Amino acid sequence: MTVDLTALRSWRPPNAEQAALKDAFVEHADASLNPTSRQCLPDHLTASALVLTPDASQVLLCLHRKVGLWLQFGGHIEQQDASLGDAALREAQEESGIADLKLVGTAVIQLDRHPAPCQPEARHHLDVQFLALTQTVRLPVVSEESLDVRWFDVTALPDQTDDAVRRLVDVCVRSLNETVR
Repeated sequence: MTVDLTALRSWRPPNAEQAALKDAFVEHADASLNPTSRQCLPDHLTASALVLTPDASQVLLCLHRKVGLWLQFGGHIEQQDASLGDAALREAQEESGIADLKLVGTAVIQLDRHPAPCQPEARHHLDVQFLALTQTVRLPVVSEESLDVRWFDVTALPDQTDDAVRRLVDVCVRSLNETVR
């Protein structure tokens, strides 16, 4: 089964940096037989979702077992995922244990290229990122991929995260606040 890449292809990047990433991601997709497979080396597409409360005051992050940083939920795209958004939502539900998550629309929120810790031959994850909401601050479940899962105030992110997550939180909070207006 081929994963629908329409969300990536139709996305309108907000700036030149994101436009360059989009061009690189689409070029990779066009040049690869199966760009979403973890066997696509050295790079492959992945999907992730940042989980916020509806008022955009709290963010749910996982302490990633392999990377040792607080990150959004996400990972490899599986054959049963019909789209990039489906993959991001599935990963967030599996890794958080929260079933009522819903994506905010089908639009990509941001792109990120980062080192791929999944196998020695892998170079980068080409991560297509989405925004998801939960209706209540539920107690999350820690999956085998994480050391911990915890809610944080969006203005008080843990030190043990990276600039990519900080940018993603900022973009998601701004997007959600603009949607509410």
